[in-house]
Amino acid sequence: MLMEMELQQTIERERVAPETITARTRSIYDETLRHSKYLEAGNFKSIHPADLERLFDLYDERFFAGGCRQALGSAPLRFRLSKRMTQSAGKATRLQHRDRRTKEVTTEYEIAVSTTLLFQTFHDVDRPIVMSGIECRDRLESLQRIFEHELVHLIEFMLWKNSSCSAPRFQSIANRFFSHTEHTHQLITPRERALTKFGVKAGSRVSFRVDGQHYVGVVNRITKRATVLVEDSRGIRYTDGKRYAKFYVPVGLLKPVE
Repeated sequence: MLMEMELQQTIERERVAPETITARTRSIYDETLRHSKYLEAGNFKSIHPADLERLFDLYDERFFAGGCRQALGSAPLRFRLSKRMTQSAGKATRLQHRDRRTKEVTTEYEIAVSTTLLFQTFHDVDRPIVMSGIECRDRLESLQRIFEHELVHLIEFMLWKNSSCSAPRFQSIANRFFSHTEHTHQLITPRERALTKFGVKAGSRVSFRVDGQHYVGVVNRITKRATVLVEDSRGIRYTDGKRYAKFYVPVGLLKPVE
């Protein structure tokens, strides 16, 4: 409890000078590249959950004098890389579990980062990447902005049990400690890449081949792959009254049909 109070005092009262934020985040960038077994460059091609844990410890040390780790106490904090997150760049969660026998409630936390969005960015769609109001030069800088955002969520969960990035408290913390001026990301999503690189979007009529068979259908949804509906009398009936077979197709295999 004492550790939480000390962290809360720091969070509520401190403002880090912009030039200090720049110096600290750059030192974290450099140290991450020096010590990671997986992040070989700013536009790294592989990553491990251990890299997220290292980022947590570096940020906690540089910005909060180890206060986050101390406030966690014995509560587990897990780090996860997600291929399934195709819209959210990151996610911090607070989970509580009640033991059926003892009725004791335990709390654990998790920070997850989308590898799908990270690896689609600085790849084959060329445009400026702005994260939380800050332009990023490469994938590692983007990862840092994601992690800073999720770290603020984690701190709010630890201190106040709830967190919302659209709320004034969150935005104040993110700005005072990390110079964030926005709470959204502009990473390349599967939808943007599909449209920019292949001219495909939800509602597009497309052709593709599966197991040597040629099909023509309509794109229903785009995540990591495109969900394409092809009219089929044996398929599932949809709200338009027609029956469709559903295919999950890599976007690069689709060809727009005029």
